[in-house]
Amino acid sequence: MSSKLELGKFSFGMGDRFAHQARAQLQACLLAAKQGVDITPVWNKSNREHTIIGSEPASVRAAAEKAVKALGWKKSWHIDADHIRLETVDKFLGSSDFFTIDVADSIGRPASPEAIRAFVKKHPELIGKLEIPKISRPFKTTLADVERVAGKYLSAVQDAGKIYRHIAQAKGQGNFITEVSMDETDLPQTPPELLIILAAMADEKIPLQTIAPKFTGRFNKGVDYVGDVNQFEKEFNEDLAVIAFAVKKYGLPKSLKLSVHSGSDKFSIYAPIRKAIKKFGAGLHLKTAGTTWLEELIGLAESGGDALALAREIYSDALDHREELCGPYATVIDIDPKKLPTKAQVNKWTSQQFVNALRHDQKCKEFNPHFRQLLHVGFKIAAKKGDRYLKALEANEAVVARNVTTNLYDRHLKPLLGL
Repeated sequence: MSSKLELGKFSFGMGDRFAHQARAQLQACLLAAKQGVDITPVWNKSNREHTIIGSEPASVRAAAEKAVKALGWKKSWHIDADHIRLETVDKFLGSSDFFTIDVADSIGRPASPEAIRAFVKKHPELIGKLEIPKISRPFKTTLADVERVAGKYLSAVQDAGKIYRHIAQAKGQGNFITEVSMDETDLPQTPPELLIILAAMADEKIPLQTIAPKFTGRFNKGVDYVGDVNQFEKEFNEDLAVIAFAVKKYGLPKSLKLSVHSGSDKFSIYAPIRKAIKKFGAGLHLKTAGTTWLEELIGLAESGGDALALAREIYSDALDHREELCGPYATVIDIDPKKLPTKAQVNKWTSQQFVNALRHDQKCKEFNPHFRQLLHVGFKIAAKKGDRYLKALEANEAVVARNVTTNLYDRHLKPLLGL
């Protein structure tokens, strides 16, 4: 199973809420290239984000094309229709060549008894002693185990197949990259569960190039990983081993790799990820989301004057609408309202105080993860400012762009890939 369009070994999902930072983001990939490491930029934006901002999918491609031309980028790049479902995919067909198929809502929806029986009959190799290279102990699975896992995940995989075929009918097989997302669910998938899922994906003939499983721990928006780093490292290594095994066993694309969603700012797991992908010779797709939007705010605050005043105003409005803004993101943020600064405090802050509270520098005593998370989900407030916000970005482009590039290259790509 293969695709004409193949994703590079190391790819980086770059969210750009307001479509103004593609050039600054691409600059980080150019810096990596100078160090001999090819990063494939993948500009991603979800239907939810387009709805909030009031933008259209074509705007993401237009911004990327402009950046690629301006910087003379000759390597591959892609536009990701992020977290799409069958009911939202059509508007992305014309501008996207990468589709993140989100089937988390279908996980746990019971598959039909006939589908479960057919799957089990087709895959007797999944029952009993599973020996997977580079996993020290074999797994033992019973018929009941496989039936239970198939019952939980088959409907989701079948949904992924329907969406994939819908896209393929419009764009042609092999003309786009397929990712399947299963991360926005309650429990992490175990290695045997992941193997069963991948077997089912192969049965659906989905030329999967990246898969985003659920890992142990919390991947909150814009802040560091919360959880047992050693447990994450064990899971990540075992998932890499399962993928390598499944590629050979089921004929999945050789380019298949793990995708880490909400991967921005997860500094404590970057070293284990770097070590694991080196050990396996594996690729990686890491998806960032609102990190760039926060760097825009940092750049505005750093610029002072009216730009700082606008940044303060955005926080003030976000504080007023905290519950509304946080509602859609309740499972991926942890904000203690008591630890949020008051409007009066922020209105007295200097540029440096605002920057120190927002920039993700864990060595800085003034860094406030609660302040950062609220602003992370507060891009809706900036969107409501309309041209006023966009003109502020343009007026302070040099400072904003420097922050965007530095954040992606120094705090993300360098520790992830050992640059």
